[in-house]
Amino acid sequence: MADMKQMYKTIIGDHFPSEMRISFGDTTLLYRKRTWTFPNEKTGQLEERGVRYGENPDQEAALYELVNGNLVLGGCAYIEPGLGLVSAIDEKAMLQSGKHPGKINLTDIDNSLNILKFLMTKPAAVIVKHNNPCGVAYGDTMEKAFTRALRADRVAAFGGCVSVNRPVDKALAEALAAQYLEVVCAPGFEEGAVNILARKKNLRIIEIRRIEQLAMYWDKRFVDFKSLIDGGIILQQSPVNRIKTKADLKPAECEYQGKVYKIKRLPTEKEYEDIIFGWAVEQGITSNSVIYVKDGVTVGIGTGEQDRVGVAEIAVYKAYTKYADILCYDRLGIPYKELELKAEKGDKAAQEQKQEIDEQTRKDRAGLPGSVMVSDAFFPFRDGVDVGIRQGVGAIVHPGGSLRDWEAIEACNEANPPVAMVFTGQRAFKH
Repeated sequence: MADMKQMYKTIIGDHFPSEMRISFGDTTLLYRKRTWTFPNEKTGQLEERGVRYGENPDQEAALYELVNGNLVLGGCAYIEPGLGLVSAIDEKAMLQSGKHPGKINLTDIDNSLNILKFLMTKPAAVIVKHNNPCGVAYGDTMEKAFTRALRADRVAAFGGCVSVNRPVDKALAEALAAQYLEVVCAPGFEEGAVNILARKKNLRIIEIRRIEQLAMYWDKRFVDFKSLIDGGIILQQSPVNRIKTKADLKPAECEYQGKVYKIKRLPTEKEYEDIIFGWAVEQGITSNSVIYVKDGVTVGIGTGEQDRVGVAEIAVYKAYTKYADILCYDRLGIPYKELELKAEKGDKAAQEQKQEIDEQTRKDRAGLPGSVMVSDAFFPFRDGVDVGIRQGVGAIVHPGGSLRDWEAIEACNEANPPVAMVFTGQRAFKH
């Protein structure tokens, strides 16, 4: 059996070519493999390295940057060379390489930027783990945005990738350095910030200056490749988020058996803000997904489930567990799971503390009342909608288009107080 600890420390290299050409009819795109020159940890001698390893430490991997070729298919112009983000990371951008990045680090950065590009108007932080966000938030300051994102799911953020849309100042650097993180990515770092972050020797500190222009990537399409186990390839256009303002949303309405069903209440301005924020976050979540957001921060994130009512319930469960954990951490300075274990072992004080935290979590319903429920596809039955309504959500947004949209509208209208619902008219699946 292989020594797994040693495998994680081993750089296996790769045998992929230095260049790759992909032809689409008469157009050929040229990609160049990204490598970096680092000193060897043992000898100090410089050596060229590519991606550390793939999704698992026994998989070779390579990163390629588009360097030539302009692709236009069916009147759609795809992203052109010279706009590299993750693929353009060079030695200069790696302010500290730590254990230089592997495939998951790179795709986590990429997906964090995929969400961040919709959130450029205010300071925002995205924490990604295993290519899904575990906390996303706006803030009055960059440090506040990160802290809010972290507190949304402190447990999942452990060992995560953080990307922010403003330069890292000392206050944010101190907050980041207090956590165990794999990657910190920003458009810049103010004087002294890197020194604070560098206390964590294995932390990858990466500067991507184009983050400041991320909004320009909102509508840019790329070719999305999916390789099959038989060597075949499926191609698709990347999606475009069409929801930029509340004017892009439609009040929920449908016709069923000759009767027109309309939503009674429209969202408030605050709810519209959370709807647009939540729909932006949805663009980076594995489907099926349902999330809850409130006041510009994620409250519960459900990802990758096969049924929509199940993922709505999972997002609620996660909201409750994360809420209890942050209450426990604030009061006692320990994770909720540690308190739970002490209680299970008969610690009377821990049992009382756990009971108080559980009661407070239930009383507050994990902060879900007044939140916005966001679904990446329509609700095929009202049961998924009812999950959110029972928790006190104030508004629901989803694509619409189900044969039973009328049931979902009725559920919102029957709620006390009535729940607002709007349609996006587009799906946000991501697989």
